[in-house]
Amino acid sequence: MSYQKRAKGLLQEFKAFALKGNVIDLAVAVIIGAAFNKIVSSLVENIIMPTIGVLLGGIDFRDWSAKIGDVTIAYGVFLQSVIDFVIIAFSIFMAIKVLRRLQKTEEEKPEAEKVVEPTEEVQLLREIRDSLTGKG
Repeated sequence: MSYQKRAKGLLQEFKAFALKGNVIDLAVAVIIGAAFNKIVSSLVENIIMPTIGVLLGGIDFRDWSAKIGDVTIAYGVFLQSVIDFVIIAFSIFMAIKVLRRLQKTEEEKPEAEKVVEPTEEVQLLREIRDSLTGKG
């Protein structure tokens, strides 16, 4: 097989992969996730952590560090990152939970609103009943 045919086949294979719905959905999810991350990070950094700092007597975790020789270990920044992660993970968990609940109610609505038409046999039996009882 020539180099051009292999390259063309590889290009077609990549095009089929890249244009699948799942890949596009994943790209959209990554973009929305990045924007959501900025919002939650701002919430944590500007509202939650200062509040926790005030409650703990003005402590700022980012200032916590240890100096060993010439090396400074900033474990406060690490602790801040762990707290950020937990809050972001919990926020995403709650958002997904709400979305699933909304999705479930959306799926249930059409079934609840459906009017089940009686079968032809049932209609015929009703007509016979009505004609025997004098309703019809």
